[in-house]
Amino acid sequence: MSRFRARFHDPAGERYGLPSYPLGMAPPHLLTRRQLDAAGLRPGRQGAQAQALWRSRRHGTSGVRATYLYDVRLALPKRAVSGKSRAVRRRCPGCLNDRANVLPCRRGDCAEGAV
Repeated sequence: MSRFRARFHDPAGERYGLPSYPLGMAPPHLLTRRQLDAAGLRPGRQGAQAQALWRSRRHGTSGVRATYLYDVRLALPKRAVSGKSRAVRRRCPGCLNDRANVLPCRRGDCAEGAV
C-alpha cells in the first residue's frame, strides 16, 4: 500500500471520526449509494457506516475527496414507484391535459391552465 493510501486507512475511526478506507479497499459488506442502487437496495434509516477517501487533482485543485459507505446487511429493498402516481402528477388540474413532464409542486399547474 502506498503512503498516500496508507494515510486514509483508519478502520477504527480515530483520525477522521468515521472508519475510513482508501478507495477500493473497503470491506465487501460496505457499499456506496450507487452500488446499493445497482443492487436494487437503499440505505434505509442507517447513517453512513464508513467512508472511502482518495486524493483528487480535479480541476487543478488538489485535495481529498470522500464517499460514504453503507452496510449492505442493513439495507432495505428499493420502494416501487408506480406509473400511475407519476401520471397523476403530470396531469394539469386546470386544463386536465397530460403534460410531457412532471409538474412542479410550487406551481401546481401548466402555463395554459393558469390563464
